[in-house]
Amino acid sequence: MTTYVYGIARASQELPDTIEGIGEPPLPVRTVRAGQLVALVSDAPAELKAKRRDLLAHQRVVVQAQVSGPVLPMRFGGVSPDDESVGAILSEHHDRYLERLNVLAGRDEYNVKANHHEEAVLYAVLAADPQLRARHEANRAAGGGSHEEKLAFGELVARAVSARERTDAALIEEALAPLAEGVRRGPESGGWLANLSFLVDRSRREDFLAAVRALHERHEHVQVQVTGPLPPYSFADAG
Repeated sequence: MTTYVYGIARASQELPDTIEGIGEPPLPVRTVRAGQLVALVSDAPAELKAKRRDLLAHQRVVVQAQVSGPVLPMRFGGVSPDDESVGAILSEHHDRYLERLNVLAGRDEYNVKANHHEEAVLYAVLAADPQLRARHEANRAAGGGSHEEKLAFGELVARAVSARERTDAALIEEALAPLAEGVRRGPESGGWLANLSFLVDRSRREDFLAAVRALHERHEHVQVQVTGPLPPYSFADAG
């Protein structure tokens, strides 16, 4: 049977005696050792799909294991032919994995997503551009303006909002990066002007969360959503 891999920890780390993994019923988690490292593994289910139950079980294994020390988390779906293959990979990349564990020790990932409050950002771009504001007021005085004037004005506003998205994305990263040990930009997706992951030392957790709250308080047109603490999936490699 193939081997499913959850994460990598130091061999000296005290792990829970019993951890339940993915599968129905949940498969027991064991360790594969090589040098100063252990991999947290279980048998792989015959049919491996990204079901909510198994996604949560995968993360639960990592969270339980990292209570006593850092864990290098693997993404869901990592399968190896057998335990011996896992051990060989641990040996091949032994020093690099140890280095990453040292970097992750005492640190968690926080994901920050942001978008614009539609009405508030329109007000913000008009307030920041006297010419755009004057054109808006002239159109209103003329009963909204002609169809062509409305289209032209809409295009100007759209460009201004797009520029503001880039500015605010940079502002968020600049405000939070000094409070983190690392930053990763996530994939761009519709509706988000920023999708950033931060590696935050636990001693700076409250400072980081306070800075997130301050972003919305100072910039009311920006809506910020923070998720964490999370296993540091975005920082598992050396970047």
